[in-house]
Amino acid sequence: MGVVRGAVCAENTAESIKKNATELIGEIFTRNNIDPRSGRIEAILFTATEDLTAAYPATAVRKAYGLSDVAFVCAREMSVEHSLEHCLRAAVFVRDLDQRMCKHCYIGKAAVLRPDLS
Repeated sequence: MGVVRGAVCAENTAESIKKNATELIGEIFTRNNIDPRSGRIEAILFTATEDLTAAYPATAVRKAYGLSDVAFVCAREMSVEHSLEHCLRAAVFVRDLDQRMCKHCYIGKAAVLRPDLS
């Protein structure tokens, strides 16, 4: 199993959280040639910084990609001094994906988290 990681920033509005979460997961699917209907996605874990409270990112992603059988978890990111604000992070667990071949997605302002992978 491979785990593809990514992050994106969003404003604290339901529209921005939904839009950015959906775009992040879509980019992960595209870069890693993952068909969301393939049944290979085991779970998606989201974390959000404490300043993102307007919506669950999982709700939008589940609906946008028809992932009703995928396990989703949304959690609060650790609050660390001087850390990136308004940040959504994701980990997508995919069956039959070689971890060494994963193309991680750190988009926009979130690219500072992992410049080596952006």
